[in-house]
Amino acid sequence: MEKDKSFLGTESVGKLLLQLALPTVAAQLINMLYNIVDRIYIGHIPGEGALALTGVGVCMPLIMVVSAFAALVGNGGAPRASIFMGKNDTSKAEQTLGNCFAMQVIISLILTVILFLGNRSLLLAFGASANTIDYAVGYMNIYAVGTIFVQLTLGMNNFITAQGFAKTGMLSVLIGAISNIILDPVFIFGFHMGVRGAALATVISQAFSCIWVLSFLFGKKTFLKLRKSTMKLKADIILPCMALGSSLFVMQLSESVISVCYNSSLLKYGGDVAVGAMTILTSVMQFAMLPLQGLGQGAQPIISYNYGARNKKRVRSTFKLLVKTSVSYSVILWLIIMIFPQLFAGMFTSDSTLLAFTKTALRIYMAVVFIFGIQIACQMTFISLGRAKDSIIVAIVRKFILVIPLIYILPNIFRADRTNAVYMAEPVADILAVTFTAILFFFEFRKALAEISGSRKL
Repeated sequence: MEKDKSFLGTESVGKLLLQLALPTVAAQLINMLYNIVDRIYIGHIPGEGALALTGVGVCMPLIMVVSAFAALVGNGGAPRASIFMGKNDTSKAEQTLGNCFAMQVIISLILTVILFLGNRSLLLAFGASANTIDYAVGYMNIYAVGTIFVQLTLGMNNFITAQGFAKTGMLSVLIGAISNIILDPVFIFGFHMGVRGAALATVISQAFSCIWVLSFLFGKKTFLKLRKSTMKLKADIILPCMALGSSLFVMQLSESVISVCYNSSLLKYGGDVAVGAMTILTSVMQFAMLPLQGLGQGAQPIISYNYGARNKKRVRSTFKLLVKTSVSYSVILWLIIMIFPQLFAGMFTSDSTLLAFTKTALRIYMAVVFIFGIQIACQMTFISLGRAKDSIIVAIVRKFILVIPLIYILPNIFRADRTNAVYMAEPVADILAVTFTAILFFFEFRKALAEISGSRKL
């Protein structure tokens, strides 16, 4: 092996976070490019780019569902595997890996059938109009076939990063991203396949990433190895993983629900242009979300391992460094978006009407993103500590208790400009959510540190 797993408990926290977070942030930035490159190419299809972009945007709720199930299993299992590694319980760590793999295969097959057979009805319910439904169905019919590749790549790559192999995890994403960037223009423009070409490029690219991830986990360099003997599902192994992953599941699934709420409200008040702008806004939000999640994923093996090893000092210092870094990034990004909104909007469309509309909407939607680093740092730390209940609470509060009601309440308060009032739901919810999360974290983190020296059932 290239290194001893105990390096997570011995090297300096600053050096470790830099060593682990740089590849995970890079992976998330690449993942961001992976996610938005389809929309960039689609938005510039001559003559039909704006409608095609809106149609693919309507597919996002279904795509988020696939990602949410990957998070349910992979993001819940990986921190538990790290904790078991910290306790020197390799057997339990490998059982966790094997059970999560088996569960993801099962979920993938179920999702494939549902997405392939029912996507037209779902897309119409999610905000597709007569003008955009054919684009949306064309994209989803092909994307559904590759569900298993998306699931296994997203879910199992967490186990690579959780062992401290951050560069390998980054390469998993890089392989898919480069493939997608190369294949997109070939299929979209070269073979004149339009949105169907974008979907095919995504499926093939994710297949390449999936092969890389599984080759590593079945190979010799990994600390935790995928074995057939560990794939038989056991309730005491898989259920705690899914409980811990349920917060990110709720967070990502709620993004799907929220996307439906946004699309239906915006279609009502602003038409296809407003829905198209929302596609761009959610894409730009990934510039905030994914790098912040990458920082959290870089910190996760350090926090989880040292929590399992009962090293209170290293857990505390890692969190402090994580929150400082996360807030610094979110403030810098907020400044750039507020000063140059046209830069981000212009990435996705050359349509003058959509471009002008999006510039204003972007400043409203991202108005308080500078505080978002606190939210993500606290939530990722809850997950790293195995505190499923707390991470679920903060996810539910932000999405279901705050954002969704505000989407419908604010347009009835600001009747003069109902479309922009819908976009305003995001910043208002963020202010309230970050306040709640910070208060809860203050008390629960102290409790976790106080309990760290005692026996604890994981």
